[in-house]
Amino acid sequence: MNASIKPQYILFDAKGRILGRMSTEIARTLSGRTSIEYEPNVGGKDWVIIINSDKVRLSGEKGKKKLYWKHSGYPGSIKSATFNEMMEKDSRKVIKHAVEGMMPKNKLSQAAMKRLRVFKDEKHPYGKKIGDNGDK
Repeated sequence: MNASIKPQYILFDAKGRILGRMSTEIARTLSGRTSIEYEPNVGGKDWVIIINSDKVRLSGEKGKKKLYWKHSGYPGSIKSATFNEMMEKDSRKVIKHAVEGMMPKNKLSQAAMKRLRVFKDEKHPYGKKIGDNGDK
């Protein structure tokens, strides 16, 4: 990759967007596939900022049916929550979980997930010149 290319801050507005379709776009951007100089063995450099995470949606009745679960490994310790319950607790975790599931399963995805920032509303500390080569 060319070292002279500066990382960009790319803004995604989640207001009214479907979670899965938006997550695939974000995963492609974080992995560097939207860059002109894409190389599969080198991760992307761009940062992704997502605003309005409280307003993301699912199609159909999936808000009630989609389950998120976690298990500690001990018998009887499985915990589950629906999409609507997770959105009430913290909508940022829902988007991060979706994007992480869409990322390639390799070492580069861990570094890429560190370049993802999710905000509940339109306020973010990255200035107004997002997408302008990272300049504030």
